[in-house]
Amino acid sequence: MGIFKAYDIRGLYPSELDENLMRKIGNAVAQYLDADRILVSRDMRTSGESLKDAFVDGATDAGVECADAGLLSTPGNYFAIANYGFRGGVSITASHNPPQYNGLKVSREDAIPVGGESGLADVEKMVVGGEYKKAAVKGKVVGMSVLDDLKKHILKSVGKIKPLKVVIDAGNGMAGLTLPPVLDALPIETKRLYFDLDGNFPNHEANPLKEENTRELRRLVKETGADFGVAFDGDADRCAFIDEKGEAIPCDLMTAIIAKDIIAKEPGAIILYDCRSSRAVGEEIEAAGGRGFPERVGHAFMKATLREKNGAFAGELSGHYYFRENFYCDSAAIAFIKLLNVLSASGKPLSELVRPLARYFGTGEKNFHVEDKDGKIREMAAAFGDGKVSYLDGITVEYADWWFNVRKSNTEPLLRLVLEGNTEKLRDAGYARVQAILGQAPEE
Repeated sequence: MGIFKAYDIRGLYPSELDENLMRKIGNAVAQYLDADRILVSRDMRTSGESLKDAFVDGATDAGVECADAGLLSTPGNYFAIANYGFRGGVSITASHNPPQYNGLKVSREDAIPVGGESGLADVEKMVVGGEYKKAAVKGKVVGMSVLDDLKKHILKSVGKIKPLKVVIDAGNGMAGLTLPPVLDALPIETKRLYFDLDGNFPNHEANPLKEENTRELRRLVKETGADFGVAFDGDADRCAFIDEKGEAIPCDLMTAIIAKDIIAKEPGAIILYDCRSSRAVGEEIEAAGGRGFPERVGHAFMKATLREKNGAFAGELSGHYYFRENFYCDSAAIAFIKLLNVLSASGKPLSELVRPLARYFGTGEKNFHVEDKDGKIREMAAAFGDGKVSYLDGITVEYADWWFNVRKSNTEPLLRLVLEGNTEKLRDAGYARVQAILGQAPEE
């Protein structure tokens, strides 16, 4: 089934995912988790309530009690699972996807993610195979409230924050529900954009990594003289930052900024960063006295390795930020708090903190249409065998003055390239060599 992805379940409503299918998924997830009680919450999408009810119906048919937390961000869902000791749960969301999509993210105990390689394939087999369980006694549904405890948890990350000025774009997503109680407890001035929950996303797509979605935010940061801006995605597990000049900060460089602050408080701390990150990230972690490790892209891999290594922090190029203090889970709200702490302590503009980190020249992520993805990666390994080769995620080839990573899309016939050079000339020359093998990028 095409809706079962590497990290979650996601599809078009109702053509790919409807209430009947969600009921079967709910029953299969309940069987897989093998728990007496699970947590269920949803985002603000217009199909969310009916899909949540269908999931709960299927899960309770299996005899499982469902604690319904109602509207809640995905990080709020993770927090509730881990904080209250549930054996698992689901967040019904399609993250940053357009309004016609919906889906769900599944977690085990301690908010450990259930991904394609760690359980979702088993759930899919049960759904496809018609393994619908009817318990002798149907499970109960009980309501619960999470927001007060979630607020207290997020505020534990607050340091000595100065009265900074911030522009915040919630994108009509779940940050509009979970963030205001936190903001009201902080000594900062805020201008708030699109905090009304609206699953139709009437103002812009809730994906903060696309330039067109932060155009108004960037303009307002400059016009109001704000210290920085921040935009959240639909389910509030990712965010992207804008400096005081209205310039977007690459998420990998933000990983380095937050990491340095964490290492200052915990010398020798283990920090993870995804393998597409600029070389500057690993260099900054090491220079600050931390231990940096590249990791595969995706929250299932990041969380597992962070937990295994007892790491303090991890960051991805996509704007996911993970914290040991947050049950090894991602939280855009805590990342926002961390930046407030950093700026308050440094007394420097955000652009000044970023400038020395932006010392390399990258291509950004480019997509290439390739049917035989494994074959093409083997071809690249042969062509670039004189470099240092790693297969942590796709293929990474490193030279002294440039490097690249090519990894497979989990859902499309695409290879994704990230390349970086010490100079623009080296970047462009390296890109020409790689492009000669991969072909023309679709956007070009």
